[in-house]
Amino acid sequence: MSYDAIQAETVTIGGHDGDRIEAYQARPLGPGPFGAVVVIHHLPGYDRESKETVLRFATEGYLAVCPNLYSRQGAGLSPEEAARLVRERDGGISDEQLVGDVAGAAAYLREQTSSNGKVGCIGFCSGGRQAFLAAANVDLDAAVDCYGAFVVGNPPEGFPLRATEILDQAPNLRCPLLGLFGNEDQFPSPDHVATLEKELTRLGKPHEFHSYDGAGHAFFSVDGPRYRPEAAVDGWSRILDFYGRHLS
Repeated sequence: MSYDAIQAETVTIGGHDGDRIEAYQARPLGPGPFGAVVVIHHLPGYDRESKETVLRFATEGYLAVCPNLYSRQGAGLSPEEAARLVRERDGGISDEQLVGDVAGAAAYLREQTSSNGKVGCIGFCSGGRQAFLAAANVDLDAAVDCYGAFVVGNPPEGFPLRATEILDQAPNLRCPLLGLFGNEDQFPSPDHVATLEKELTRLGKPHEFHSYDGAGHAFFSVDGPRYRPEAAVDGWSRILDFYGRHLS
């Protein structure tokens, strides 16, 4: 069901270590109960594109919230300035902070009166890796990894992100995982995706992976040069089907 009446606003939620952090939330104007989604923003930050993803989920009948992972370091800065500061000074946020912030966002969503108690997460780019990390450390009902780099493999020398491989987290995966990837991508490459899928299959972890020919990294980014409409449209269809099965 599609909802043309939604409410969206900036809120404050609990995050890692009890910190109060900024977040953008949207919800359908209806009694519910609704499933819910934590949107993990990409490395460029808590920007318009991330907020538009939150709005998209609300129109599709989900409670949604995107925590600003850069709230602590980038308060008062533009998304671009905050992302640059965090990337250059810290090499990104720590895995521990990410887990705490997603856990806080999931708790916030479950507390809403129109929630059905089920929460998923989704992330793009660095957020895809973080969605996998969250699925292994937070009680979630479904997770979507959109071309998350460095779940398998480590960044090349000089890369502006201090991420490390987290394949060893696979045995801890707590919920079904949907993975959407481009066959022209380098991080993650098709070999990285194959390694991850093989490990999840070996462990008996429920997952669905789909890779697109002619698509590379960031193929969901409508305003970017790497946008691939056929892959993005099919990907959104798969995301909504996946959440419909696991969050309804």
